[in-house]
Amino acid sequence: MSEQSKHFKARAQELVSQMTLEEKALLLSGGSAWTTHKIDRLGIPSIFMTDGPHGLRKALGQNIAESVPATCFPTASALASSWDPELIQQVGAALARESQASDVQILLGPGINMKRSPQGGRNFEYFSEDPVLAGHMAAAYIQGVQSEGVGTSLKHFAVNNQEHERMVSSSNLDERTLREIYLPAFEIAITQAQPWSVMCAYNKVNGVYASENRLLLEDILRKEWGFEGFVVSDWGAVHDRAKGVLAGLNLEMPGSGDVNRKKIIEAVNAGQLPVSRLDEVVASLVAVVLKAVENRRTGAAFDADRHHALARQVAGESIILLKNEGNLLPLDVGGKKKIALIGAFAKEPRYQGAGSSQVNPTRISNAYDELVALLGGSERIGYASGYDTEGVTTSALIEEARHQAVSADVAIVFAGLPDSHESEGFDRASLEMPEGHNRLINAVTQVQPNTVVVLMNGSAITMPWMGRVRAILEGWLTGQAGGGAIADVLTGRVNPSAKLSETFPMRLEDTPTATEFPGLNQQAHYGEGVFIGYRYYDKKAITPLFPFGFGLSYTTFAYSDLTLGASSIKDTESLTVQLKVKNTGKVAGKEVVQLYVREDKPAVSRPEKELKAFAKVALEPGQEKTVSFTLKQRDFAYYNVALHRWTVNPGRFDILVGGSSRNLPLSKQVQVEASEVHVPTLTRDSTVKEFKNHPKGQAFYMRLAKVIMGESYGTPDTVKRTPQEERARKKAEASTLVFVHDMPVYKLIAFSEGKFSEQMLNDILSQVQ
Repeated sequence: MSEQSKHFKARAQELVSQMTLEEKALLLSGGSAWTTHKIDRLGIPSIFMTDGPHGLRKALGQNIAESVPATCFPTASALASSWDPELIQQVGAALARESQASDVQILLGPGINMKRSPQGGRNFEYFSEDPVLAGHMAAAYIQGVQSEGVGTSLKHFAVNNQEHERMVSSSNLDERTLREIYLPAFEIAITQAQPWSVMCAYNKVNGVYASENRLLLEDILRKEWGFEGFVVSDWGAVHDRAKGVLAGLNLEMPGSGDVNRKKIIEAVNAGQLPVSRLDEVVASLVAVVLKAVENRRTGAAFDADRHHALARQVAGESIILLKNEGNLLPLDVGGKKKIALIGAFAKEPRYQGAGSSQVNPTRISNAYDELVALLGGSERIGYASGYDTEGVTTSALIEEARHQAVSADVAIVFAGLPDSHESEGFDRASLEMPEGHNRLINAVTQVQPNTVVVLMNGSAITMPWMGRVRAILEGWLTGQAGGGAIADVLTGRVNPSAKLSETFPMRLEDTPTATEFPGLNQQAHYGEGVFIGYRYYDKKAITPLFPFGFGLSYTTFAYSDLTLGASSIKDTESLTVQLKVKNTGKVAGKEVVQLYVREDKPAVSRPEKELKAFAKVALEPGQEKTVSFTLKQRDFAYYNVALHRWTVNPGRFDILVGGSSRNLPLSKQVQVEASEVHVPTLTRDSTVKEFKNHPKGQAFYMRLAKVIMGESYGTPDTVKRTPQEERARKKAEASTLVFVHDMPVYKLIAFSEGKFSEQMLNDILSQVQ
């Protein structure tokens, strides 16, 4: 804990010691929809918190549908596709400056829940399907916001992956899946950046509401990860208020009047809630309130033009070039080719998601106006709307689009998902765009071979027309400056450098949760375990539409000279990985270098490979740079449920490096020695094969095996047989041995009719402990 944190904690404890029971209970519930209570008697002020995460949404009065103007940055699915933590940190700092200008002390974000399924209605608000990428993006965001004296609220803790029945559904999963997939992003963000608060989720986790889940809020969050801030409920996520305080839930939002305040007081008076626990929970909240007030900047302002320019830069870094057949892009700005812009999104873009994160932008740019400006006028540009606000088209709209396309040299179709297709509050019914969008693209390609599709969507979609278009830009929901950023990429002013932060499947049926998403009847069973996203597609050998980490450029890159700091290490040691990447094209560009680790012979079922590190590298034409990574114990470990901790299985590991999860040209092996090898305890329920592989048990293996196999097992065979007879004998012995190996040792007693006795088994067990 920093000296500053110790200072605020000590002050908070002193203030809590002076409070009445009623005052303590008062502080633990919001004073309004967005503020905490104040206690004038003790000089404790109220603080204001409001929605992010990609822009400030401070409501004007009680009308949450109207908010102060603020810069609308790209949503999380776009930001993560930049793979650029330094850029995300700049966004965070800008968001904080706007928060200071609106007297907001805590911004509710970022959201880092895993994209378990591409059908998740709120996926646009989350970073990735991979916890390492999501965790580092979140840490950078938090560091940026908090560097300007504004707090963040990391959300939604935890295992909140569907919108359907989100207030009552239980996310049911095993311990290893929880630890390896759904908690690491939170762990990275908390240990690296220490957000001022964490927002607990609506849902239950294995039957216990997240708002009263002591394992999550106390044992893991505070004791294991060292979280220093306060936990706030998602708005309306409180179930049993006294249980929530016991578990470590500090603040209930929004305010509930005296409803839950009375329950806290009653629980204390009844002896169900210790005063010491109440004091601890109140003090954690007050410490952050004191910190927030001390960091408040009276009269703060922000430069709207500068922030809009940053939003355009970030959007440009987040747009992915998915296809560019024959180098159709970038467009020749100085030429005379005519361009048809087709689709209403060209003039009325979908630039942000729907739900609580909606921002009132300071301005909005669209691709049509921006291209007109870049091309020096509208003479070369035609336009057809193609569809209405819900993506519905008509024969007349189609005919108009075909007319514009056939008379142009290049047609650019803007398509994607309307708000009604993805939003907080409901999950997506399919991965398809509106029928009108697909129909429009098909119609344009019939008359124009040079067709480009620009997508505006918050998460993965299917592309039944992909083979008929020459170029595809994934434009995401790129914020208020997205129109300018799209124009920049289309014309080559910005060389696309983004990569997919989630897998795009060929079809819904290929996804890991296709048969059970969303979970119904208030139960969400995570039967796919650790195999979500690219982990699943790799394990099942399914070819996706576009793999995780994929993205093209207007230049090319070459990888070479992968070297490891050692060929063998102990798991307590770090491993340095170095390689070279070179820009082999004719224009400057940026490459996202991705490092994955694969265990050669895993002790448990593990993904084929997992992302462990990444770096975005800027290169001029012909320039080569050396990229370095450092791998540590956790990068080789799996979560051992028998020991309830991270464990390295000793053996060989592959280090794989390249430009996407399915393009990894460099590889090297390292031998990792485990500093602590767990030896399982042998019991009467242990199988015969467990004795064979046990340091002490192996001495008794032959004796156990011979109970079934016969006394001659393992001795040289002197009986003469024909080749056919010998093959039959070996086959029978192998089959019997498999049966024996999987048998619990206590069953040998019955199979031997008591010749191998209880006493014999107990004697062996006493010698292997």
